[in-house]
Amino acid sequence: MSYEGVAAFRDISFSVESGDYLLILGENGSGKSTLVKGILGLKEPSAGKIAFNEITPRQIGYLPQQNAIQKDFPATVQEVVLSGCLGAGGFCPFYTKKQKQATDKSIRHLHLEDIRKKSFRDLSGGQQQRVLIARALCATDKMLLLDEPVTGLDAVMTAELYDITEHLNKVHKTTIIMISHDIANALKYANKVLHLSAGNSFFGTAEEYVRTDFYKNMTGGGNDGKYSC
Repeated sequence: MSYEGVAAFRDISFSVESGDYLLILGENGSGKSTLVKGILGLKEPSAGKIAFNEITPRQIGYLPQQNAIQKDFPATVQEVVLSGCLGAGGFCPFYTKKQKQATDKSIRHLHLEDIRKKSFRDLSGGQQQRVLIARALCATDKMLLLDEPVTGLDAVMTAELYDITEHLNKVHKTTIIMISHDIANALKYANKVLHLSAGNSFFGTAEEYVRTDFYKNMTGGGNDGKYSC
C-alpha cells in the first residue's frame, strides 16, 4: 500500500480466520495505520488485494485510538453505543427495533447496564473504552478491530480490557484484530501475530513469533519462558 507512489509497506501476506485473535505489531511508521485503512476498505492496495470471505469491511467493528474529542463526547452511554449501529446499517434517519436490540445486547455483554444512563464524558478511561467496544459490537459481533485500545489506561483498567477481549473471543467467538505496542501483555491472548517492518515482516503463531529476532528487538531480550514449546 502506498501514498503518492511511496510504499508504506510491501510484500505483506497474512490471513485471519473466524475465531482468531490476531496481534499486529511494529515500530512507529511501519504501516500499521495504513493497513487498518485497507482492512476497513478506506484505502485500496496499490498492488495485490485484500480479500474477504463471508464478511465485508462494513461488518467490522472498529475501535480507533482515543482522542480528546471522544473522551468529552456529550451523550449518554446508551446513545454512544446505539450510534455504532449506523455504520453497519447504512443511512437511516431512525433507529430500528433490531438496532435497539443490538444495543441492549452489547450493553449486556460489556456489563454496562448500571451506567447506561450516565454521561460518557463523566466515565473513567476504562469505562469509556468498554462503552466504545460495545459501540463497535453494534456494527457486528463477527470481528473487532482495536487500534491501541490500552493506551492511557492504568494497569487495572488494562487488565480489564484484555479480559473483555478474551471473553468476546473465547465465549462469543468474536474474531479480534488488535494493534498494540503492549507486546508483553497482548501476546498472552493472541494466537497469531503479524509484525510489520520496513525491511521484512513476520506472520505466524504467537509461539513462533517469540523465537524471532523481531520479538527480541521489540522486548530487548529473549523468550521469557512463557511461550516455550
